Amino acid sequence: MKRIWKMLSLILVFVLVLTPVAPASAAVISTKDTDLTGYTVILHTNDIHGRAVPDSYSGTMGYTAVSALKKATEAAGAQVILLDAGDALHGLPFATVSKGESIVDLMNLVGYDAMTPGNHDFNYGSSRLAELSQRMRFPLLSSNVTVKATGQNFLQTHTIITKNGVNYGIFGVSTPETEYKTNPKNVEILGFKNPIEAAKLEVANLKASGADVIIALSHLGTDKSSEFTSERLAKEVDGINLIVDGHSHSLHEEGLKVKDTLIVSTGQYIENIGVAVFDKEGKLSAATVNAKTFAETDANVDKVVAELNEANETVLSEVVGKTNVELDGVRENVRTKETNLGDLTADAMRHATGADVALTNGGGIRASIKAGDITKLDMVTVFPFGNYVVTKSVTGEALVKALEHGVSGYPAPNGPFPQVSGITFSIDASKPVGSRVSDVKINGNPIDLQAKYLLATNDFMAIGGDGYTMFKDFAVENEFGALEEILMAYIKELGVVDIKTDGRTKVIAEAAVEEPKEEVKEEVKESEPAKEKPAKEVKEKEKVAVKESKDSKEKKDKKEKVEIYVVKKGDCLSKIANNLFGKENAWKKIFDWNKDIIKDPNKIQIGQKLKILPN
Repeated sequence: MKRIWKMLSLILVFVLVLTPVAPASAAVISTKDTDLTGYTVILHTNDIHGRAVPDSYSGTMGYTAVSALKKATEAAGAQVILLDAGDALHGLPFATVSKGESIVDLMNLVGYDAMTPGNHDFNYGSSRLAELSQRMRFPLLSSNVTVKATGQNFLQTHTIITKNGVNYGIFGVSTPETEYKTNPKNVEILGFKNPIEAAKLEVANLKASGADVIIALSHLGTDKSSEFTSERLAKEVDGINLIVDGHSHSLHEEGLKVKDTLIVSTGQYIENIGVAVFDKEGKLSAATVNAKTFAETDANVDKVVAELNEANETVLSEVVGKTNVELDGVRENVRTKETNLGDLTADAMRHATGADVALTNGGGIRASIKAGDITKLDMVTVFPFGNYVVTKSVTGEALVKALEHGVSGYPAPNGPFPQVSGITFSIDASKPVGSRVSDVKINGNPIDLQAKYLLATNDFMAIGGDGYTMFKDFAVENEFGALEEILMAYIKELGVVDIKTDGRTKVIAEAAVEEPKEEVKEEVKESEPAKEKPAKEVKEKEKVAVKESKDSKEKKDKKEKVEIYVVKKGDCLSKIANNLFGKENAWKKIFDWNKDIIKDPNKIQIGQKLKILPN
């Protein structure tokens, strides 16, 4: 236990030196046998999206690390409050196959004290969320979600937790964007009040009830494109000491100070665990812990995770439909041409959303499905990333740009290759990249470049992932379920799948084959007869020349393909990797490419220019 205390003391020393503290306080946590008596530690998570299981490659720590950190902190004498800022119950199959129940069971085991629902926590519907809240051994808090028919609050609005003789008043607020950032049917009986006004009322009520410290558990985020953000909450509502935030997947390692309020957020997926500390004098500091600074696990949590995985396997064996034909998800096919699985996926997206057009990247389809029964396991194998479907109203011009981008790598297999529904087009690969697409039609009619069309795509592409940057600036109209859930529902409706490709994507010309250039022999002057060199020497020089030429060309090609990514607020390497390549664990490549400017992969600076090589 002393080893854990020592590790924790180093973490908490780092936390506390971020802001001035009394020397005595620093001395308490710098001793070998750390005594944290009198400290209150707020541990927090946000935007987990079903990432319950640790993954050493991507840096996801899992609930086992959250539990271990909580126990270690308590063992050192501190009193702990454990909070979650939403979007935990939906995402990967670990969560979705039990409709969030597995996540709730783990949160109960770990010992969470409160949570506020994020927009994706409503993905199973409001009645299911109400059921899950009853299963929770901690309150699910939101002060601005109401039942339309009665005007009453849908959930408990606040709670008071006493630690070290101090009353911590905690209230929840949920983003009004939930009305369209989940399927609207999921929240059709609910209303979302102005979170600023709701927060003012909660602060007054909590203070009247004896709260000494006010904590807002907020799923508003700090994305400036949102009308209501946690920064606005801090600016417009007095009396909030700490905002534990989620929604924008922002990482505020040392907290974001706005007036007298500190906003904390851990990024996403338990890649970090938040640590906010109230010392004996009530001074507040914050930091985050990652897999490199805290490597402990909890055997009890690991055991339950294993049991839940086993139970999930039984659920995943459920048959959701049947196919008379093999559904082609072969990597080289979905990245180079229209396939029947690509068609089926895009059709399902368009059917579920009512969109004019659906477009998904071939690289997001990860497996084929053999003829016969289709199981839930097949679905999560085809779509393992936990992506969900969104709609955006985009211009015809943006759609054409998207198609041009999608076929830019043809005929080589390329992740962005478009699998589509509601749109047809032709590819002339003999033409330069950027001018290969022609005869684009939307539901049989020539595309209007100036008109707006409702597009269904996945959330990864919607924010510019896989290079689809032409979509990112269009506002999200609605958010729907996970890709695999959308496809499962469509297959159940069809009953039996018997789909063939129908020419949505036509190749009218292949890339031109470059004719070998005729060898030009150097003329030898008679006055200076050439001396014959030994055959062996000639061959060696030819080999060297060919190698140098090849190396030079490869270097040139590589240099030309290098792109620059400028780090933005809220970025981390795994988030950048997910946006660019669809794989969080590709962060290691980005780190390797930029070791000359990145010393610690967990600390990148806003404005840094990162080299991005072809993936």
